[in-house]
Amino acid sequence: MAKTKAVRDQYAALRTRISEWLSPRELKKIDEAFAFAERVHAGERRASGESYLRHPVEVANILASIRPDAATVMAAILHDTLEEKPYDVRHIKRAFGDEVATLVEGVTKLDRIQLNETSSWFSIPLLHRRTKERLGHERHVESLRKMLLAMTKDIRVILIKLADRLDNMRTLAPLRPDKRRRIAQDTLELYAPIANRLGMGEWRGELQDLAFPYVYPQEHAALQERVARFLPRYEVAVNQAKQILADEFAKVGIKAEIHGRVKHLYSLWLKLQRYDNDLERIYDLIALRVIVNDDTACYHALGIVHKLWKPLFGRIKDYISLPKPNGYQSLHTTVFGPSGHILEVQIRSRPMHAWSDQGIAAHWLYSGAKEQGSDKRRSVVVSRNELGWLDEIRKWQQSLSNVTDLKATLKTDFFSDRIFCFTPAGDIVDLPAGSTPIDFAYQIHTTVGDRCIGATADNKNISLTAALKNGQIVEIRTSDKQHPRRDWLSVVKTEKARSRIRTHFTNGH
Repeated sequence: MAKTKAVRDQYAALRTRISEWLSPRELKKIDEAFAFAERVHAGERRASGESYLRHPVEVANILASIRPDAATVMAAILHDTLEEKPYDVRHIKRAFGDEVATLVEGVTKLDRIQLNETSSWFSIPLLHRRTKERLGHERHVESLRKMLLAMTKDIRVILIKLADRLDNMRTLAPLRPDKRRRIAQDTLELYAPIANRLGMGEWRGELQDLAFPYVYPQEHAALQERVARFLPRYEVAVNQAKQILADEFAKVGIKAEIHGRVKHLYSLWLKLQRYDNDLERIYDLIALRVIVNDDTACYHALGIVHKLWKPLFGRIKDYISLPKPNGYQSLHTTVFGPSGHILEVQIRSRPMHAWSDQGIAAHWLYSGAKEQGSDKRRSVVVSRNELGWLDEIRKWQQSLSNVTDLKATLKTDFFSDRIFCFTPAGDIVDLPAGSTPIDFAYQIHTTVGDRCIGATADNKNISLTAALKNGQIVEIRTSDKQHPRRDWLSVVKTEKARSRIRTHFTNGH
């Protein structure tokens, strides 16, 4: 009885929260969804012993941070109901409509492996080990594919699934150690990178930090200890800088919020591996985050920062005029701050800050009906440019036949660090770090890639196999006599280039 009351109290708190932007009619439908889920999950318990209903309500609560529409809230509360017989999608459709049913079914399909019940085969002791491994790879490929396809159909399915994974990671402790590690590994390899590609920095950071101690327990413990020793003296300089900046902004009339943001532990660990594990070289361990009203104020604030403290050469990045592929915008500069401490300062507007934390979901905050009590449908509205990479995923993902190829391509093409290069006409070409002029050429057009014979970067001749650098102006030279070469396959980074070269030779050339 106490557990039931706890979940109802949890739901009441959620309802109060979402009533800020959803109408009474929408709230009534959500009440009905909660009552339905309460019947379906009656008597169920999680590994921790708590009521199972706590989980779907908490998934809805996590989503509440991005102010979702009513259909998404209902789908979150109902997302596990199709796992319980005799309920199927027709029950959801009759009670809550096609939109909610489609979302619930989409989330459910991400969890179901449709390989002729191969999951039951793994319990047969005499099944050959290689057969088990093959089936395991097939199941993993199928999971990845369904995740990617769901992203291309309705992004809300993935937002619900990310919130579901976030709550599962927060409550991972009661599970067996081997299961904890497997779930954490999947979180690092798939869920956190997807959150990052959608621009959802806060969710990505928490997913990574929650998974870190389960996948790399020794490294996590050692880094925690190092940061605990290093952080106090760093915080003194940051607090001094915050006060100096606040005073200077007040003098010139810039309205700004200034925060000190401690770097996520897993992100710090990855960065240390690029800096010889030297913590003294990590200048954004605590970054100063300056939030102002608009773009113009961002550049004004940057001028004030550089007036106060000398910037480090080559460490000024303008992600406002040239956003990252996931939509992130901000000005970054690294300066010699108070007492000579080197600090990173990030400057952004309020909408940019919302995008930095919530990514694609920030459209719920800045588009559609915002007035309390409005029934106007509020969906995630994004441009084709912002989700163009999902169209690319749809084109090639079916052609990859094994989990190694699929994960490797995701890592290099979609979840890697990115660079921006320019055509001579000033068009931006977005590529994974390490891309070559051949990748650049195929990104322009298939024919340009097939016929490329040479390249220049910033008016200097470079090899077709050279790694391009961020910001270079690249020009490709072509010849009608040129054709793709087999040795290009060993140097190109993008699946688009690799696929075209393979097709050329598959067709008998």
